[in-house]
Amino acid sequence: MTTRRARRTVRSAALVAVAAAAVLSLTACQSGGNGAAAGSEKARAGVGARTVTSAAYRTTAETAETAKSAQAKAGYPVRTQTLVDGSKAEIYELGDQHYRVKIVSRGSVLATLETKGADAGLDANDMFVVLTLGGEVHSWMGGGHTGPGTFKLAGGWTAKVTKTGELRYRAQIIGHDGSVDATIEANQHDVGLDANGVYIVLSAGGVISSHA
Repeated sequence: MTTRRARRTVRSAALVAVAAAAVLSLTACQSGGNGAAAGSEKARAGVGARTVTSAAYRTTAETAETAKSAQAKAGYPVRTQTLVDGSKAEIYELGDQHYRVKIVSRGSVLATLETKGADAGLDANDMFVVLTLGGEVHSWMGGGHTGPGTFKLAGGWTAKVTKTGELRYRAQIIGHDGSVDATIEANQHDVGLDANGVYIVLSAGGVISSHA
């Protein structure tokens, strides 16, 4: 009898040990599965982060490329035109009705004109230049009148020039019926005007000239 009880006790202990080992094995598997899932989530999160970074990089790169394109556009003239005195006008398109002209002679830039919401003009030693909002360049020699005063212009226009300050002159452009159709002001720099195909320059020194 004593021997049988001892055998049953041994068997019971063995069964308890096997059950405990199974529980530990199951717990380890579950823990491993949870760790793998967490690792997978982290991996997916990492991929997502890299994707966002990549998209941000592409956006930055595209912006830089656009800026370079704009700089390249501004860096090269859309065309070159010979002026009446033999110098060259390099015409740059900067935007809608926004143009810049560099007057170049023998490799040197002598003057720059730019349309900023209005036509531009220049008196370059009795050569007059107008740059229009449409990017057209017109040049001619001579024909200047020194204000103040009232002067006849090309195309039947009349200009009434008044001095408003140091290197500041105003010209009222008067039509056939006596009405003032335009006013230009030279405020320490020359100005220009396209008056229906008649080109007018008023200098900061009060000289006005026109050409049709």
